[in-house]
Amino acid sequence: MNSQYLRPAFENPVDSAQQGFRIALKAISEPGLSHDLGLVAELDSLAPATYALALTLLDSDTTVWLSPSLDTPAVRANLAFHCACPITGQAQEADFALLQASEAEYITLFNNGTDRDPELSCTALIQLCSLDGGQTTIWQGPGIETQREVALPVETVFWQNRQAVTKFPCGIDMYFIAGERIMALPRSTQVNFQQEN
Repeated sequence: MNSQYLRPAFENPVDSAQQGFRIALKAISEPGLSHDLGLVAELDSLAPATYALALTLLDSDTTVWLSPSLDTPAVRANLAFHCACPITGQAQEADFALLQASEAEYITLFNNGTDRDPELSCTALIQLCSLDGGQTTIWQGPGIETQREVALPVETVFWQNRQAVTKFPCGIDMYFIAGERIMALPRSTQVNFQQEN
């Protein structure tokens, strides 16, 4: 490993990882609501909250896939050093995947579990420029009282690919990240487009 690429991780690893896990859990239990996860600075191509989630969720038992736009020597070196997670070049082998929302074509390659073992599916950490400003979608499901309007700036093909791999209990849990903010979309959430008047 080339030490020139290494950057600081959590200043207080145990406390910060626990805090990060609580925020990640809160986000996945409240789909469509954004939460602050500003526990660490950005790392090369990774936004601050992406790096914080990686430090929180990844370890030696989690295989990670990096999209081409995020796969840099600095990211690889720091994930290896701080998380000890193996990195795979095969998307279907990943427990976690890190990608940009513009790389929607990869979503259909990830493992979406089986009816017997849905927990074996991949969790995707997806970077965006913002968590707002796109076409309005209507989210419904556990953690949402009736429905929630969300306007993530993603292309329609993104939602088409997400639908293609979602057949509950199978599917991919997703965390959307912009800067120090995160928003979760679990596989149990139904996403529909707002009807035009």
